Amino acid sequence: MDKAIVTVMLIVGGVVTSLAVFNGMYPAISTSSGAVTSATSQVSDRIESRIDIIQVADNSTQVEAWIKNTGTTRILSVTRCDVFYGPEGDFARIPYGSGSPSYWTYQLEGGETEWGPAVTLRLTIHLSSPISTGTYIFKVVLPNGISDSTTFGVD
Repeated sequence: MDKAIVTVMLIVGGVVTSLAVFNGMYPAISTSSGAVTSATSQVSDRIESRIDIIQVADNSTQVEAWIKNTGTTRILSVTRCDVFYGPEGDFARIPYGSGSPSYWTYQLEGGETEWGPAVTLRLTIHLSSPISTGTYIFKVVLPNGISDSTTFGVD
């Protein structure tokens, strides 16, 4: 009879210990699983995103650039892109929207409503003063960090 009581107590102790270990480890495993899933999603987004600056043209107080989405995913939040422009060694971030001194706007080509794969975006930088001669840098950075840049000369 004593052996049966000891055996039952050992089984109950083992079950309680197993539950305690499980309850202690499960939240950590669940949290790390969520972090891995989030990181995987971000890496996937970066791998599937790509842009190419096709052409940049200057027109006195405006600079127009055509940028193609050459990736396999839609680019959301175009207005959250960072646009950098200026002469070599003195370029700056240009804000989106209207304002002064300089700002940028965009239009999707071909009547598109979102910047999906193979869609070209026409970005216009509105400058406060005419462009002078020299070499200029134009760079676009997507919200997820993917970027493309080009340099061009103005005669």
